[in-house]
Formats: sequence, C-alpha cells, structure tokens
Amino acid sequence: MKMKLDSFELRTKNEFDMINITERVHKFVEESGVNEGMVYVMTAHTTTSIIVNESLPCLETDIEEKLEEMVPKDAQYAHNHFLPSYGATGGNCPGHLKSMLCNYFAYFPVKEGKVVRGRAQEIYFAEFDG
Repeated sequence: MKMKLDSFELRTKNEFDMINITERVHKFVEESGVNEGMVYVMTAHTTTSIIVNESLPCLETDIEEKLEEMVPKDAQYAHNHFLPSYGATGGNCPGHLKSMLCNYFAYFPVKEGKVVRGRAQEIYFAEFDG
C-alpha cells in the first residue's frame, strides 16, 4: 500500500470564508504517485470544516446565511465565559457548532491517478471564526 501525507496552511480574511481547494487536492493526488486508493481531506482546527458542494457564489451565500440562522452569533452559549485553561473568554462557540454541523473531513476515491468526484462537487475549506 502506498500512502502520502501533505499539509498546507490557508489564511482567511473574514469571520466566514469558503476557499475552494479542489484544484489543490487534484494536483496533490496527481503528484503523489498514488494510482488507486483514496484521498482524505481534513482540517485540524475546531472552528473550520471541509465542505463539498457546487461552486456557486449564490450557494456560498445561502450556506453562510443558513448556518448563521441555525447558529446565531448573539445566542446565549455556555462557552462564552472565562476559560482559565486559555486565559481568555471563549466567544467563538458559533464557530465550533458550525464546524460540527459541516464536518471536518471529506474523502474521495482515486482511480488511475485521478480524484473521482461528481461533476458539480467542489471541495472547500470553510472558516467560521475568522
């Protein structure tokens, strides 16, 4: 079994950001030398997600608005108090909950050295806490 691991950092600009990483994933798989298998895409931060969906600005807006409706910033959250372990007040509970709703990973088959995905499936890194 052949396996390759890679990582990269992204800098977001807004509290909510969706960055299309589809081409980056495809390039990684093509350069990896893996011909048959799986590609597993994950984020290691608790207020971010990997989202698979169509790449349409209107849909990106709908995703942001629906998540805000489901997890509003101004709700009362137990997390919003002083956290001695961090030495600061936790105020990013909405980011954690949105991440939980959207998941932190996605995976796709690799066949003949190419990522297999639906025609309209794009891979996004989503930021929920700026």
